[in-house]
Amino acid sequence: MGETQQTVSLSLFRFDKPSARIWPFFQMALARRPLSRLRGLRFVKLCGTGSGEGFTPVPNTAVYTILCVWDSANIAHETVATAPVFVNYRAHADASCTLFLQVASARGQWSHQAPFTPVVDLPDGPIAALTRATVRPHAMLQFWKRAGPISDVVGDNQDVVFKIGMGEVPWVQQVTFSIWPDTTTMAAFARADGPHARAIKAVRDGKWFREELYARFRILDRLGDWPGLSTFPETAER
Repeated sequence: MGETQQTVSLSLFRFDKPSARIWPFFQMALARRPLSRLRGLRFVKLCGTGSGEGFTPVPNTAVYTILCVWDSANIAHETVATAPVFVNYRAHADASCTLFLQVASARGQWSHQAPFTPVVDLPDGPIAALTRATVRPHAMLQFWKRAGPISDVVGDNQDVVFKIGMGEVPWVQQVTFSIWPDTTTMAAFARADGPHARAIKAVRDGKWFREELYARFRILDRLGDWPGLSTFPETAER
């Protein structure tokens, strides 16, 4: 059943040398066309990344990501492994890894769409969380004052298995992706009094976000290696 259910892939690519980072920068525009032609691809976002542990205004020019929503796990695995656009990215990158995920819960919109369809229950073990927001222009200064302390708290939290901040448009459209040991640990962080809880209240009270989305995922497997992700199973032959 799971082989034919909607599957999400998050691909990470690292380019170590400053001279090598020109290529992925231009791919933010050039890769859109070949990606749009892929069979079974329903939604795609190319993102840069931040230098902190979550929402962060300082870019990390060494790491880029591609997030895709596919019709099935089989299509996701086959296409990421063999499609020229992904092969080309891996050939240029010094390191790469793709996580394959299935949606356990989702609410909100991304670019006026609801891209994620829940197909599994919340897992008992590791859980991935994605938060995405478009910050209203009038709230940008207030938002970024809050974002730094949150990034520090996430970075200091030893329960977080993995975390990365991404962005479509710098300072305006932001994404965080994190992996937690279980739902209990993740919920405890979200509820704890501190910068995160206070920022959530400020966001709600001030209506800082024009659009937002929250999703939770079960982790299927991975293709490639990345610090913090080696404990998850590698993709099997399909």
